[in-house]
Amino acid sequence: MKTTERRYDIDWLRVIAIGLLIIYHIGFVFLPWGVFIGFIQNGESIESIWNPMSMLNIWRIPLLFFVSGMGVRFAIRRRSWKELILERTRRILLPFLFGIFCIVPLHLFVWQKYYNQDITYSLHPSHLWFLANIFIYVLALSPLFFLLKKNDQGKANGWLKKLFGTPLGLLSMVTVFVLEAILVKPETYETYSMTLHGFFLGMLAFLFGFIIVHAGDAFWNTVKKWRWLLLLLAAALFTFRYIEFQLLAPNYLKAMESNLWIFAVFGFAYKYLNRPGKALSYLSQAAYPVYILHMIFLYVGSYLIVPLGIPALLKLFMVMAFTFTGSFTIYELVIRRVSFLRPLFGLKSIKISAKQ
Repeated sequence: MKTTERRYDIDWLRVIAIGLLIIYHIGFVFLPWGVFIGFIQNGESIESIWNPMSMLNIWRIPLLFFVSGMGVRFAIRRRSWKELILERTRRILLPFLFGIFCIVPLHLFVWQKYYNQDITYSLHPSHLWFLANIFIYVLALSPLFFLLKKNDQGKANGWLKKLFGTPLGLLSMVTVFVLEAILVKPETYETYSMTLHGFFLGMLAFLFGFIIVHAGDAFWNTVKKWRWLLLLLAAALFTFRYIEFQLLAPNYLKAMESNLWIFAVFGFAYKYLNRPGKALSYLSQAAYPVYILHMIFLYVGSYLIVPLGIPALLKLFMVMAFTFTGSFTIYELVIRRVSFLRPLFGLKSIKISAKQ
């Protein structure tokens, strides 16, 4: 694989990662502690959904940072350092600032209204916190990235490509993440938002994401070859965590499990998803704006549906349908078609023809 080639599986992974984040947020409405982390909470919980959510929780955010780092490696193939910073400022920093000033307060208003709180305007990153992290990573790691790009045929690059083309490369990454968990000692491994652990974990995933693409075909062939074993090992660790620790395993075990899930996902995606399609073309553009918007529709949907006297499971599907339908509708009818709004949601400002 050359870094000049389009990697459709990575595009799909970005779409999937964002979709999983949205579904994960919806699940909190139906857990008994949802209100304590700022969600409108349904009176009847569906605690059984916490098991799959717990499995997902330890790799959903690291996967997003891995994919973000991969995207930077593709982005710098035809960009200078200044061009990269300007492009990431437009695509990441601008939507982040717009979001915390104009989007996040809206769903906070809905929460305050539902719980009869004083209506106040406050700035909070909420679900957009990781955008700030990514922008900082770009600034901090760009010198290293461009050095690697400049010396693509050097000894260091040759060593990296050789290492990450073997299972030893996978082991080395797992070891680094385990060390992070041991040294930082997070109270809870899955607490990523605005924590020291989340910052360093994200930076490591971002860095390794870049290196993985930089290392070329060998890494991808490795995870494709061993994808079933990686999946079985990840599932075994989750089962062990569930049975032995009631999901509260030591952080170093969670770090190992997290990486195994991610490597398995990479292997299956590379095998089956590296192909273009109309659905991918549309979703890859829609994913970012829909994610920025989704909390508004999640909270409005919860506000309207949670009080209904119907089974909790039916409410779950109704809130999910409301969230995705509302978010995609506003994207399609407004954001996608209004040129000056597009940059505020991470899209290029272009004229959209009537046929589109």
